[in-house]
Amino acid sequence: MAVTVADQQILDIRKDPLAAVLGLSETITDHAAAGEKVGRLAQPLHDALLEAGLFRMLMPKAYNGLEIDPPTFLRVIEAVAKRDASAAWCLCQGNGCAMVSAYLSPDSANEIFGTDPRAVLAWGPGKAEARTVEGGYRVTGRLAFASGGRHATWLGCHVPVTEADGGQRPGAGGKPEIRTMLFPAAKVRWIDTWDVIGLRATGSDDFEIHDLFVPEHHTAIRDVEATRVQQSRLFIMPSMCMYAIGFSATAQGIARAMLEAFKDLALDKTPRLASSKMKDNPVIQSDMAHCEARLRAARALLASEVDDIWAEVQVTGALSIASRMRIRLAATHGIHEAKSVAEVVYDLAGVSAIRAESPFQRRYRDIRSVTQQLQGRRSHFQTVGAYLFGHPADLSVA
Repeated sequence: MAVTVADQQILDIRKDPLAAVLGLSETITDHAAAGEKVGRLAQPLHDALLEAGLFRMLMPKAYNGLEIDPPTFLRVIEAVAKRDASAAWCLCQGNGCAMVSAYLSPDSANEIFGTDPRAVLAWGPGKAEARTVEGGYRVTGRLAFASGGRHATWLGCHVPVTEADGGQRPGAGGKPEIRTMLFPAAKVRWIDTWDVIGLRATGSDDFEIHDLFVPEHHTAIRDVEATRVQQSRLFIMPSMCMYAIGFSATAQGIARAMLEAFKDLALDKTPRLASSKMKDNPVIQSDMAHCEARLRAARALLASEVDDIWAEVQVTGALSIASRMRIRLAATHGIHEAKSVAEVVYDLAGVSAIRAESPFQRRYRDIRSVTQQLQGRRSHFQTVGAYLFGHPADLSVA
């Protein structure tokens, strides 16, 4: 079959996802406000992200994924976040979910992802149970924070398995086995819960399933070496690490966009009752320099840690616990430094920041929502600090 000009353009875009983001810059920016109003990504934007393959960045090439490296993933998510944080959030979440394909049988992964160019997987935490039955499981539960789920073709949940005798199936280390269940999105009942101040277009609603049959081949145990089918170096990286990298890059992108917007504002704005433009105010000049230094330093730490750790994985074929802790530290630090810069910028912009059409107010609400999510918890600093003092590593958050 001949490759059309349009097909070739798509193929070229998928060779360079960062170039794809730059090419979609206006599309992302133009649909941000519409997405916020409807509480999910605007359909034209979602379609454009799909066509560019951006929901397949962390998917194996064997299933028509891009299988890009973590440093590139960081830069792509950051670039999207500069334009729309909700789009970046959905891409990070969708790509982290798609990593489960490396733990499925090839037939199942192709069924869910490989043969459907519009395939998107979403999931979230919550209470659920999976009871063993012939050929699979009966799953019941209510799951929350399913970012991007309203556009997803498949949904999932992570649940302990209950055997026929009522006991829980043991997993590694004597703990209950946690198995990821995947099912078509059409099988769930959605519950509108996502009434929030920021990241509104992520559509992170709840959904319910009741006594849903999930066949064995639509389940997996993620992030365990023994269950991994695809042996590419990328899938040595746990999904939690990739979430940390991507969501920190989201915060970095938001803060950078706010800082650049403030520079433009300060060039021309003379505040009421002031005698000079903001750019000539010594206090603002000093604050600007401090913000620039903090944001650049936090980004440099995150990027250099990801670059170095990825190089280590390439050579050793393993990801050390120390490196997982380094990612957690750099990612958490990046989120909170970005938030601090955003707060300074928002204050400096004065009344210009509160208007709905300003480049500040939505981004400020978005970055404050980033810090409230699991990846932004300040307790991660204590987790890393404890490890540095020789305490056992808490790998549930790293």
